[in-house]
Amino acid sequence: MSDVGMKNSRPLSPHLQIYKPILTMVMSILHRITGAALYFGTILLAWWLVAAAAGPDYFEFVNELYGSILGRLVLFGFTWALVHHMLGGMRHFIWDMGHGFGTEAREWLARATIAGSVILTILLWIVGYAVR
Repeated sequence: MSDVGMKNSRPLSPHLQIYKPILTMVMSILHRITGAALYFGTILLAWWLVAAAAGPDYFEFVNELYGSILGRLVLFGFTWALVHHMLGGMRHFIWDMGHGFGTEAREWLARATIAGSVILTILLWIVGYAVR
C-alpha cells in the first residue's frame, strides 16, 4: 500500500514561526525559562551555604564574588526569576480555581505578573540594602 495520499491530506503541525506571539504565550515560555534559571540559582545558594560551613576564609571569598558587580547582577536576576516564577504560579493557581479565562482577564493577569515581578524585585532589593 502506498501512503502518498495520506501524507498530502494530513494537517501540518503548527509551530512558533506560524503562531503570532501573544502575551500569554510569551509568559508561558518565560515561566519555563525562569523555572530552569531557578535550578542555577539554587546551586549558587548551596555554594554559599557550603562556603559558610567551610570556614571564614572561603566564606569571605564567596561573599566577595557575590558582592561584585557581576555577582550582584546575577543575584538580582535570580531574585527576579524567583519572584516572576512565584507570581506565574499564582496566576496558574487562579486558573486552576476556574477563574481568569476571559481574554481581558488573561491579559490583565499576564501584565500584572510582569509589572509585579519587576516592582517586587526592586522593592526586595531596596529593603535588603536598607536592612544591611
